[in-house]
Amino acid sequence: MPGVTAPTRGQVLSLYKQFIKNSNQFNNYNFRQYFLRKTRDTFRDNVNQKDPKVLMNVFKDAKNELGVLKRQSVISQMYTFDRLVVEPLKGRKH
Repeated sequence: MPGVTAPTRGQVLSLYKQFIKNSNQFNNYNFRQYFLRKTRDTFRDNVNQKDPKVLMNVFKDAKNELGVLKRQSVISQMYTFDRLVVEPLKGRKH
């Protein structure tokens, strides 16, 4: 595929921020922490990737996963969960 260009740094950072934002919208602490950790690990694993074809495929897959994450976070907001002991109290700093 001639002319394949890798996504720009700005596009990747924007995608990363969207993942973090949507991960933080989960009401359930365990899901929220899982998706935050998965996002960080996935982006960190691909930080040194240089091949434009691979980068475009990874970027395209990540955009598809972001769509799934957005839908799941909306569904998560429809349900309430009891707060866990490990969750920080809102409005209170330790």
